[in-house]
Amino acid sequence: MKEQFIEDMRKEYTKNGIDEKNMNTNPFDQFESWFEDAKKSQVIEANAVILSTASKDGRPSSRVVLIKHIDDNGFIFYTNYESRKGHELLENPFANLLFFWPSLERQVRIEGSVEKVDRETSLNYFQSRPRTSQIGAWASKQSNAIESRDELERIFKHYETQFEGQEIDLPPYWGGYRLRPEQFEFWQGRTSRLHDRVIYTQSESSWNMTRFCP
Repeated sequence: MKEQFIEDMRKEYTKNGIDEKNMNTNPFDQFESWFEDAKKSQVIEANAVILSTASKDGRPSSRVVLIKHIDDNGFIFYTNYESRKGHELLENPFANLLFFWPSLERQVRIEGSVEKVDRETSLNYFQSRPRTSQIGAWASKQSNAIESRDELERIFKHYETQFEGQEIDLPPYWGGYRLRPEQFEFWQGRTSRLHDRVIYTQSESSWNMTRFCP
């Protein structure tokens, strides 16, 4: 790899900061407010999130997924249960979500436990997907090696033919996960790298808000 000098790559943050007095006492409501800001600002795929999981021996891995449902019970995403993240969540059912909206100079980190959603919820979402995406869920053995791109497209054509003229079944190895938050962190970029960080932690009956150093 060619040596690169990137020490001077930096951005000065200029947006308004966080005033706790204006923050919602419920982190779900605060997230909703920031998420609406991201959508109004036309952030590309505002529901894209970095999902970090870890194996039973603590080896981490991260990837970008799309959140498809948010409510007071948590954040739902869909995937192949036999993928690397699926195996890691089976071994270690805790994860972290990181939303990053650069144009707003904001991040939200969410930590919590993860569980599978019920089959009906997965089926309802699966049936709402484009038909080609449904076929793709059958064609891809996610996180497994494959000989070539041509082989992947051949498998896709196989299932396209198999399901021609009929409703596509939900694959038994595919469905949703719900992350139930135990902690939220709202981060707003500020000048001089003195960023604002506000952490919500869950107690038995309420959420506690604390400011952290950047």
